[in-house]
Amino acid sequence: MSDFNPAAQAEQVITAVLADLRSGAHRGVVVDSPPGAGKSTLVVRAAAELATTGDPLMIVAQTNEQVDDLVERLAGPLHAAVPGARVGRLSRKGYEAPARIAGLANVDVDSDLAALGRPAVTIATAAKWAHVKDHAWRWAIVDEAYQMRSDALLAIAPRFERALFVGDPGQLDPFSIVENDRWRGLSWDPMQSAVSVLLRNNPELPVHRLPVSWRLPHTAEKVVAAAFYPYTGFQSGTGPGERRLTFATKGFGDTSYDRVLEHAAQTGWGLLELPARHTMRTDAEAVSAVAELARRLLQRGATAHSERGEQAVTAQRIAIGAAHRDQVAALRAALGNDEVTVDTANRLQGREYDVVFVLHPLSGRRDATAFHLEAGRLCVLASRHRHACVMVARAGIRELLDAHPSSEPVHLGEPVKFPDGWAANQTVMAHLESHRVRA
Repeated sequence: MSDFNPAAQAEQVITAVLADLRSGAHRGVVVDSPPGAGKSTLVVRAAAELATTGDPLMIVAQTNEQVDDLVERLAGPLHAAVPGARVGRLSRKGYEAPARIAGLANVDVDSDLAALGRPAVTIATAAKWAHVKDHAWRWAIVDEAYQMRSDALLAIAPRFERALFVGDPGQLDPFSIVENDRWRGLSWDPMQSAVSVLLRNNPELPVHRLPVSWRLPHTAEKVVAAAFYPYTGFQSGTGPGERRLTFATKGFGDTSYDRVLEHAAQTGWGLLELPARHTMRTDAEAVSAVAELARRLLQRGATAHSERGEQAVTAQRIAIGAAHRDQVAALRAALGNDEVTVDTANRLQGREYDVVFVLHPLSGRRDATAFHLEAGRLCVLASRHRHACVMVARAGIRELLDAHPSSEPVHLGEPVKFPDGWAANQTVMAHLESHRVRA
C-alpha cells in the first residue's frame, strides 16, 4: 500500500510557495506544474492571500479567456476567493464582458486604468499591461508564464516589485512569426519563454513543482510523465479504477469505432489506425473517422464515473484536437455539432474535458517537420482528458520518425530543450501500440 497522499503532497508544496511569497526574501517565485495540477487554483489562492495584505495586486494572463476565467474565480458567486474586495478587469477598447462576469457587482471593467479606481486586484493580458505606464504594484502574479515571451515580461517588469510565476513547462512554447536567429544563445533571447530567461539570469530564485495532476487519470500518469516531464514527473490524484466510462447501449455491430471506444473506456487510451498512406493535410478519411468517433460516443450515451460522482458525457464534455486550422474547419464541418469543442492545440491549452479525440499531427505525412514534432503540441493534445484520449492516425508514424531523426541545429549558449519532440512522439506511439485498433 502506497503512503502517497495526493492532497497532502499538493498542500505541502502550496504552503511552501505561499511562505516564500510572504517572506519577501525573493524578487520572484516560480511554480512548475504538470497538466491539471491546479495552476489556476494556486493563482486564485495566492491572489486571495496577497489581497489581504492591503497592497494592490496585478495579475497577468496571456489571453482574454484566461483573464475572464480568473475574474470569475476571484469574484464569481461560486468561488468568491476575495469576497467583498474590488476586482478590476482591464480590457481593450470595445471589449464586451461575457455574461459570466458582466453582472458581478464587485467587478469593474474598463479599458482605462484610472477609471477602475484602486481595486484590490487588477487583471489584464500581458499585451494590455504593456501599455500601462507610471503605475506600480508591490505584487504581481503571472499565469501561464511559460507561454509568455521574455520580451513581453521585460515590457511589464517595471510595473511590479515582486512576482509569482506559474506555468506548465511541458506545453507549447511562446509563438512568434519573427525569425530569431540573431538572438539565439543570448541569455536575454526575447523569443524564449519568460521563465526560461528569468531563471537564466536569476538562478537563485526558488522553483517549486506541483506534484499532482488532478485532471489526468491514473492511466495517463506514466506515459504523459515519461514523454513530456521525464526529469520531474508527477502523480495522478486518482488511483487505479477510480475513474471509468460506461455506455448505455451496446455497439452498432462489431465496428472498429465501437471497439476502440470500448477499449479506451477500459484503459483510458485508444488508437484508431487507418491504412498507411500519404495524404493531404485535411485527410478526408481521417477527418471522417474522428467525427464518427465523437458521434458514436454521444449516440451510445457515455457516463463518466469518478470522484465527482456519475455524470453524463455530454457534447460540452468532449473535445477534438488537431494541429492546423484547416483541419479544425474540416472536422467541424464533418461533425456538424457546434456543442463539441473542435480546435487547435494552441487554443485547447488550459482546458479540460472528459473525453478527447485527436487527429495525430504526423498522420499521413511524408516528413516530420519541427512544427509537427513540437513536444508541447502533442502534450496539449494528449493531456486534456479526465477519462480517455482516443487518437486517429494512419499507420507508419514510427517509421516516419525513424526516417526523420531529430536534426535541429545546436546553438552555442542556447539551453537544450527537453523534452525532445522526436523522443516524446516515439514514447507516445510506443505506448499507443498496445491500444491500437485497426480500421
